[in-house]
Amino acid sequence: MKMDIPLARPYTDEKEEAAVVAVIRSGWVSQGPKVMEFEQMVADFVGARFAVATNSCTSALHVSLLLQGVQEGDEVICPAFTCMATANAIRHAGAFPVLVEIDPRTFNLDPEAVARAVSPKTRAIMVVHQIGLAADIDALQEIAQKHGLAIVEDAATALGGKYKGRMIGALGAPTCFSFHPRKVITTGEGGMITTDDADLAERARILRSHGASVSDLERHKARGVIYAAYPEAGYNYRMTDVQAAIGIEQMKKLPWILERKREIARFYDAELSRIPGIEVPYVPDYAGHSYQSYLIYLPASLDRDALLREMAARGISCRHGIAPLHLEPYYRRLYGEIHLPVTEEVSRRTLFLPIYPQMTPQELHYVVDNLRELVSRMA
Repeated sequence: MKMDIPLARPYTDEKEEAAVVAVIRSGWVSQGPKVMEFEQMVADFVGARFAVATNSCTSALHVSLLLQGVQEGDEVICPAFTCMATANAIRHAGAFPVLVEIDPRTFNLDPEAVARAVSPKTRAIMVVHQIGLAADIDALQEIAQKHGLAIVEDAATALGGKYKGRMIGALGAPTCFSFHPRKVITTGEGGMITTDDADLAERARILRSHGASVSDLERHKARGVIYAAYPEAGYNYRMTDVQAAIGIEQMKKLPWILERKREIARFYDAELSRIPGIEVPYVPDYAGHSYQSYLIYLPASLDRDALLREMAARGISCRHGIAPLHLEPYYRRLYGEIHLPVTEEVSRRTLFLPIYPQMTPQELHYVVDNLRELVSRMA
């Protein structure tokens, strides 16, 4: 029997629905008390002192870069194998992304490539914890300290991931999470910055709300005359209480979501390791994977896009590996032709498989059985 299996599916139920209804009935639907509650839950979960909610991870990255002193004309090193939003946030800050190679096993920044890319214009390193797997943050921090560089962590996909036993989000640098529906948990759209720096958190709150020194919630609570000052030009990067209410219910589900995704990954690991030519995700000893996505290597001789079409015809939604940023039209126009052979080969040979908490054993076997048949026939 043909099944219909999406690549990802948010795990929501009547609790998120009831939470949204309660917020609407409260009359406070913009940034307010639910946002503060959600922020505290995320901070507590990752072990950071502060969390500042935003309307997206892209805006969280933009604000974090500004807070780390990135200015017009600076350079920020980042991987070429990442979401367009990573580099776009650097451009929004007026800086230029320096796109470098990745470690082909972890899909994260190659520290040696980062060290070679440092120039007099380099101001920061954007460390992406790709697909839920922590980057080698110690090696990257060593490079940053040697050259006096700032770090911003793009953990869009990595809520629940760990580095040497510590949660991503509490490793030292401002860290940005995404709550897009394809991420570990969702608020529809939304982002979060975590940090232990009180001054950084306070300035993030100001920048996300037009540069206002006092939030709408504080003005409401004052119930009197209170004026907001605007010490700098900020942005409208605020999360709403409607989104935060969903996020609160999602945080309650998060431990189970993470465990269920790891169970699915273990099943895939065991089954796919038996298929000649397929390589399952590599997880170094230092890391705890959140498995926001599950990315495999295919045999070098296999036509990946033909396989995608065959899987789709059988009702299984997969995706090709992350498209290299240096090959995207915008960055080609900006930089001209750049050749990053490791990134290009990883992108060409990788495939995302469906992974979401609600997957049934029957669906998992359907994915594996069809993949096994097609790879054996097409490779």
